[in-house]
Amino acid sequence: MQLLSHRVRHAFARAAAALVVAGLVAAALPAGLARAAEAKLTFLLVNDIYKIDGDKKRGGFSRLAAIARAEKAKGGTVVYVHAGDTISPSLMSGFDRGAHIVEILNIVPPDVFVPGNHEFDFGPQIFRERMAALKSPHKLAANLREPNGEPVAGFKDSSVIEVDGVKIGIVGVTADDSPNKSSPGDLKFTDLIRTATAEARKLKSGGVDFVVLVAHANRVQDFALIQSGAFDLILSGDDHDLALMFDGRTAMVESKEEGEYVTAVDLTINAEDRSGRRTVTWWPNFRIMDSATVAPDPETEARVETYRKELSRELDVEIAKLAVPLDSRSTTVRTGEAAIGNLIADGMRWATGADIAITNGGGIRGNKQYVAGAPFSRRDVLVELPFGNRTLLLADTGDTILAALENGLSQLGETGGRFPQISGATVEVDKSKPVGSRVVSVKIGGEPLDPKKTYKIAINDFMGRGGDNYRMFIKSKPLLGERDSKLMANDVMAYVKERGTVDQTVQGRIVIK
Repeated sequence: MQLLSHRVRHAFARAAAALVVAGLVAAALPAGLARAAEAKLTFLLVNDIYKIDGDKKRGGFSRLAAIARAEKAKGGTVVYVHAGDTISPSLMSGFDRGAHIVEILNIVPPDVFVPGNHEFDFGPQIFRERMAALKSPHKLAANLREPNGEPVAGFKDSSVIEVDGVKIGIVGVTADDSPNKSSPGDLKFTDLIRTATAEARKLKSGGVDFVVLVAHANRVQDFALIQSGAFDLILSGDDHDLALMFDGRTAMVESKEEGEYVTAVDLTINAEDRSGRRTVTWWPNFRIMDSATVAPDPETEARVETYRKELSRELDVEIAKLAVPLDSRSTTVRTGEAAIGNLIADGMRWATGADIAITNGGGIRGNKQYVAGAPFSRRDVLVELPFGNRTLLLADTGDTILAALENGLSQLGETGGRFPQISGATVEVDKSKPVGSRVVSVKIGGEPLDPKKTYKIAINDFMGRGGDNYRMFIKSKPLLGERDSKLMANDVMAYVKERGTVDQTVQGRIVIK
């Protein structure tokens, strides 16, 4: 046998030495250590975005798309999350039931989408159609089921992704109060907190290292979810505020509304098996991005501009004929019952099923006269109601209604904006009496007002926040609150279109003596 060369003998010697060293290192490691892994990734959160445009400085889908593209372009693992409420409400959604929102979102689609209550505003079938068209690969809603108990097509309870050896579970839950806030029809909802925590336990028992919850949940529910200890990261929607919390165990984020802010959570997650036990440590870095600092995404902005033009065309559509003249001049709507005030209040009551509707005359802004026989368009409604107010539905007693009417009538002769335009009630007023005691009688639905009875009251959100001194409504029980209500202008448009003719006149709803 030929002897090995000197160089080959040295090579074998080095290899043998390396094996010895490796064995010594392995022997020095703690018993039971199988592997260690480190994952770096980013969760990018948006929630509650409805309008195709932001304001002049920030917000809107074009700036949101620019932020999402920029984060994805950095490389690595970026999970873009939408925590719900998007296909409604907006003026354009009132016309196409949110189809344009899905098309715009699909330009830079979120990786994860969880529906909010407003996804159900147009009924279960439109919900199914819009969600089927959305290109998000992970549509999650663990607490949502079809009437037969099956998941909605395209939806899962949770998803698991693996990043560099670390398993990350993502649970989604939709707003469980949607049947009270929206129109989900026969779709079934289970308790948000119980369902989410049960799904988290299932993921943990299946070997998931890190659990993320995407929830369209109110702040009370957010706190309960944090205290459950079932989740590492909670990405929430619904409250329309900018929130960030971290107690060292659970982090929770919400990104305000309308894409004004987008929040990134950068994570480093370390996992290792030691003595038969999996140990996971992690730390978050939070980046709150003000969308005012980014230029709109060109592709998205081009599509948004198309919809701006389409919205303009939609607004010029006739929805009714005027059988009577209407007068929205300030002196008319701020000093007495006005036919156009009756029309608007009737639309609010019709849309909500309220016992009484009250809107402040100062919110009617067209300041013009319409002749009988003229067409009445969507744009006319928007001219009269330009502020983007929403129609709230509250529950409160007759005492509160009386206080509201007294407030509305406190500036008689001063053309104050608080003058009440009403529906569902008749009021007699003695202007010679002192402020606070001018209302002589009130009837609701033809029956005398009962001071202790609870009524359903429709008002606008400006009044609900105490505007025009309607502070008595601040503590009223919300049946349909500001976050969950539809646009007042859309309610009136739908009412006018349903009737086809505008024939409201001054009917003696408010009689001032």
